[in-house]
Amino acid sequence: MTSGNIEKEVVSNHSGSPQPFTFHPVDRLSRRSSMTPGKKLQGLVAATITPMTPDGQINLSVIRQYVDYLVSEQNVKNVFVNGTTGEGLSLNIQERKQLAEEWVCQGKDKLDHVIIHVGALSLPESQELARHAAAIGASGIAVIAPFFFKPTNKDELIAFLQQVASEAPAVPFYYYHIPPLTGVKVCVEELLDGIKEWIPTFQGVKFSDTDLLDLAQCINKNEREQFAFLYGVDEQLLSALAIGADGAVGSTYNYLGQKTNLMLQAFAKPDLALARKYQFLTGEFLNFVIKLGFGVAQTKAVMTFVSGIPMGPPRLPLVDASEDFIVKAKAKLDSIVWPDGDSCSLLCRSGSGGSSSGSHCHSAHSPHDGL
Repeated sequence: MTSGNIEKEVVSNHSGSPQPFTFHPVDRLSRRSSMTPGKKLQGLVAATITPMTPDGQINLSVIRQYVDYLVSEQNVKNVFVNGTTGEGLSLNIQERKQLAEEWVCQGKDKLDHVIIHVGALSLPESQELARHAAAIGASGIAVIAPFFFKPTNKDELIAFLQQVASEAPAVPFYYYHIPPLTGVKVCVEELLDGIKEWIPTFQGVKFSDTDLLDLAQCINKNEREQFAFLYGVDEQLLSALAIGADGAVGSTYNYLGQKTNLMLQAFAKPDLALARKYQFLTGEFLNFVIKLGFGVAQTKAVMTFVSGIPMGPPRLPLVDASEDFIVKAKAKLDSIVWPDGDSCSLLCRSGSGGSSSGSHCHSAHSPHDGL
């Protein structure tokens, strides 16, 4: 662990206690309007994959097809861009900006929310990404806790988050809580106590942890605030819904969004027995692939064979899913018969899906700028 003095050098507040920020002027930004101003983020949010070419460059050409697939085939109209599933921390700033621009542009009039993850180990980089997200009209921004030099308590974490949020003072702000990857163990219940005083734009949490006690306390103590609590452990979503989660952000909603939406509908009726069937079947698939070895690379492979859209390889140090994994995962998914009578063999696309209609939205950059 680093010393408290080093931690405080990462953020600009050397006292260790956050101070309420004042809004910065944004006249320099040519901001477009948000996709759905004022609409609460809820339901399913796909943690988007970053498509790449065989040589490892980001592939913007398929984003339009990707958006259309999520909306028409999965009934998912919210996305979380450049997060863990999107290999955000393995991309350079230019690539992250290009992807953010393309998702906002292609999602216009199709998606309800485009949330851009702008977290980074470097505070100035995170601030730059926040300003860019505001300028292009993102629906919201999210920030992960820095995880090399780590904040060790609530005040240090809020100080970092505050400095990022202040760069996008008109954009809803979400904290991305994923302690299994960051090692930052600050309880969200503690973090949220008085957070609006420090971050007026704070709107909610992407809660990617199995600590349902912490999540439950957050929901119970913040009913008046109308925060959005979005769960990030796909195989346990039904449990989170039972204690009041508003929805979920996850990778499986890229290719099992339709089935998970049916689970949400069953839960809302309420038909808990039916909702459990959907959750158990999702869990059956995930339990199977986790035993084979399941991460971002394997998620890309599953999305490719289900959607027909080529997601390409991951970026090193991650390596491609093996052919053995692809064969076994596809066979397992094909074998599942869902309560609505479908099997995934009816949903999987046989082709590689390499074509994409329409033009790119990004105007300022080419896919290879800044590499």
